[in-house]
Amino acid sequence: MAHTHDHEHEHHEDEERYITLIDDDGSESLFEILLTIDGQEEFGKNYVLVMPVDGQEDENGEVEIQAYSFTQNEDGSEGDLTPIPEDADEEWDLIEEVFDNFMDQQEEEL
Repeated sequence: MAHTHDHEHEHHEDEERYITLIDDDGSESLFEILLTIDGQEEFGKNYVLVMPVDGQEDENGEVEIQAYSFTQNEDGSEGDLTPIPEDADEEWDLIEEVFDNFMDQQEEEL
């Protein structure tokens, strides 16, 4: 069962992209948008990878990154974020490939 999350875009002075997600309980959380992926050709939708701004590292020093599919409204305005089904293997493969390339580029820049 997929849950649609209401969201708003917020812009900060450093021009990094942030989004507020509202969960099923009505709790708001601020996330940083790490990466957007164009999956229109393959799957007819785009994807967004987000990381909680106040995310705590786990015991391995990793922070939870969440992925959603994004469908823009027909008028070009903001649309809906939808969790990606766990069994959508081809979609996850695309996301993982793009994310791995993104992380490799980030490491090269350090």
